[in-house]
Amino acid sequence: MTDPTGDVLVFWGPDFGELERTDPEIADVLLGELDRLRGGLQLIASENLTSPAVLAALGSTLSNKYAEGYPGHRYYGGCAEVDRAENLAIERARELFGADHANVQPHSGASANLAVYAAFAEPGDPILAMSLPHGGHLTHGSKVSFSGRWFNPIPYHVDKRTELIDYDEVRDLALAHRPRIIVAGATAYPRLIDFAAFRQIADEVGAILWVDAAHFIGLVAGKAIPSPIPYADVVSATTHKVLRGPRGGMLLCRAEHAKAVDKAVFPFTQGGPLMHSIAAKAVAFKEAGTAEYQSYAAQVTANAAALAKALESAGMRAVSGGTDTHLALIDIRGLGITGADAERRCDLARITLNKNAIPYDPAPPMLASGIRVGSAALTTQGFDEHDMAQVGALISRAARAEPTSDAGARELAAVAADVHALLGHRRAYPR
Repeated sequence: MTDPTGDVLVFWGPDFGELERTDPEIADVLLGELDRLRGGLQLIASENLTSPAVLAALGSTLSNKYAEGYPGHRYYGGCAEVDRAENLAIERARELFGADHANVQPHSGASANLAVYAAFAEPGDPILAMSLPHGGHLTHGSKVSFSGRWFNPIPYHVDKRTELIDYDEVRDLALAHRPRIIVAGATAYPRLIDFAAFRQIADEVGAILWVDAAHFIGLVAGKAIPSPIPYADVVSATTHKVLRGPRGGMLLCRAEHAKAVDKAVFPFTQGGPLMHSIAAKAVAFKEAGTAEYQSYAAQVTANAAALAKALESAGMRAVSGGTDTHLALIDIRGLGITGADAERRCDLARITLNKNAIPYDPAPPMLASGIRVGSAALTTQGFDEHDMAQVGALISRAARAEPTSDAGARELAAVAADVHALLGHRRAYPR
């Protein structure tokens, strides 16, 4: 099928024409999103561009199959084909990450995290995890999440001077509170995590060590950063982000925890799995096992470092002095604007990023003093370090432009034009 410009939409399959006929409004949404992706710079750290093969699996007839249970032990008949898909996903995940056991059924990262609590904790148990304002996640103990309402969160922080995890504080809090689970992992922490240090602390207090690798599991798959698998009792992750698979979750664990983890996913927290998504996860795992993907993962980290350096050169401070991963957290107080201002202005210039709190942030979360940028999607499109230096300059120009003034509006339009030129022939889903 083709869009109105004559471009082939291979990743929507032959039935897109039927969608155009039966629901033109939704068809227009899909085309609009394609135009948005092709026409701008995507810098959300938790987003990427899946391959057409992944999208084909997502749009397949496996969406029709109800398959409660696990391969060979379903509560419904007719599961022979979906069993094959799930077994492939499991074995590919185990091989890719060197894990004893894999569960690929969680619908999302949050679903996977809920299952970790169900497997290893009881309501009211103390849970030691990174503070949300310092880079943690809602499901690590925030009071607006089930994790903070059902469990007793004990937050640890980054050091105010270095902006790195304060491992001395982690140990002191662990000894004082004897948590059932210690969580290592974050959504806005740009540096490597010392998994061995966390393992030592967990062993000292008899805690389960859970690594939430949602953000960086793709870098682990690509051997760009160290793996948490040798240290963790259980690893939760998403299959999108750097891993470049479908939106979904997974769990990796030691053999001794396999039964508890599987029961925590089904039947405790989920019913029927999304078999089309599981098939798409299997595709992504296969893609991530290639030498090409390893080169990609290395380029992702190089590009993030180059972008952070470019933003620092433009007067914005990289929290912790830089990044070791796919994301950078940038303090923009030196520009005299908030993160919300920067997000809005960049959006007008066709640059998509998000406002983000920085450690010890004096601003409220919906304004924030920082922005978070990620390199995964642009690296998928073929950007390198030289390109990322130009991206940093464009972000700086957009953030400094006041859209309510004529001069600012003209500058934002000029940045949008330069974004279009920089994309060139490297647009998302090339025509």
